[in-house]
Amino acid sequence: MYEFFKNLDRRWVFLLMFLAVALPILFQAQFPEKASGLATAVFEKLEALDEGDRVLLAFDFDPASEGELGPMATSFVRHCCEKKLKMYFMALWPVGEQMITDNINKVIRADFPELVEHVDYVNLGFKAGNEGVIKVVITDLRQLYTTDAAGTSLEDIPMMQGVENIQQMDLMCNVSAGYPGTKEWVQYAVTRYPDEITLVAGCTGVQAPLLYPYIPQQLPGLLAAIKGAAEYENLVLDKYGQNILVPDEDGEMIIPGKYTEGKRRMGPQLIAHILMVLLIIAGNIIYFVGRTREGR
Repeated sequence: MYEFFKNLDRRWVFLLMFLAVALPILFQAQFPEKASGLATAVFEKLEALDEGDRVLLAFDFDPASEGELGPMATSFVRHCCEKKLKMYFMALWPVGEQMITDNINKVIRADFPELVEHVDYVNLGFKAGNEGVIKVVITDLRQLYTTDAAGTSLEDIPMMQGVENIQQMDLMCNVSAGYPGTKEWVQYAVTRYPDEITLVAGCTGVQAPLLYPYIPQQLPGLLAAIKGAAEYENLVLDKYGQNILVPDEDGEMIIPGKYTEGKRRMGPQLIAHILMVLLIIAGNIIYFVGRTREGR
């Protein structure tokens, strides 16, 4: 047995890893998620809001990070819809505007058609300038934004009446893939107006260590990578139902899986990580058995 494993062709290891990733994807495997304190803090901040409260949703990411951040954005939008909050979308990334549009179509228009554009939600779109945009909108939003993404004047948008800056938002949710993103929102908005602006965020795994120092004062809650997305997604699912039933083209009720994307994407990671740990343990066992035999 020792000689068999010692001389095992590495291609078998590659095959095992392929199966560890492919099978959970193929069978859409989902595993129980226990929410961390940071994910729970994000959920509770939104839960504490009342119907009609204003939420700024800043989607600062692009398709390259959609695998990690897409489920977070979808869960943020669904949570706001379930709570009947007023949603103000904006982006500091050029493609962030498309991420906003995708979520409006996928969540609001598909499952919450009773919500009216410009009354319950508005897409302000992308503005160039990185942190310069943040410095302006915290005091005078209308200096940069005169229309929404579709060209409608803010003066003609009911939910923009009386909104002069983001200090008037009851909560801000940022989904960030890097610069500009959560770090800049903390530095130039929350730090300057800590009593007026409350921020929770979701970010990529590599960005999370840069944001931990801001917890819990400037950043009370943070969703880190697909794990954080799955935890928050699970909290929303537990509170508001596992799925939303919508009719398909034939008028029959179907269950879309868009609200379990985070949990499904955690499946391959979990199995692959377990396999990696087992392979490391097996490799060490083979090494020490070999040393023992050589010492005889």
